[in-house]
Amino acid sequence: MRDLDEKDREILQILSREARIATKALAGRIALSRSATAERIANLERAGIIRGYRADIGEIDGSTIRALLLIKLKRTPSHDLLDVLAQSPQVRRVLSVAGDLDLVAEIVAGNMEKLNALRDIIAGHDAVADITTSVVLRREIDRENG
Repeated sequence: MRDLDEKDREILQILSREARIATKALAGRIALSRSATAERIANLERAGIIRGYRADIGEIDGSTIRALLLIKLKRTPSHDLLDVLAQSPQVRRVLSVAGDLDLVAEIVAGNMEKLNALRDIIAGHDAVADITTSVVLRREIDRENG
């Protein structure tokens, strides 16, 4: 795909905030025709820049516990541990990071007991050298939608 121009960037900025905006309304805001706007969106989707549209759902249950597990491995990579993490529906995201840590796992659990049970499984894995749990108190800024 060609380099993004100002109109492409405007489209992405608006869609990141309002994924359900009608093409006609979007076209009016960026001063392009509906067909030109639709073509640009299709090109951004084909190029993988727009990977999908989703609803940003707030907390349904206020008792949900969110935590980050900061994981240091004995050796990298650890595909076996990634398989364990992938099998748990409580694991929402796993990031491989540079520095003293190796992995950061975002966890959503129904209560502290469930969080601790999952943490114990991960901490007991042969590849894990150390694990620190940071419970999320509040999401101050969340642009990832999910």
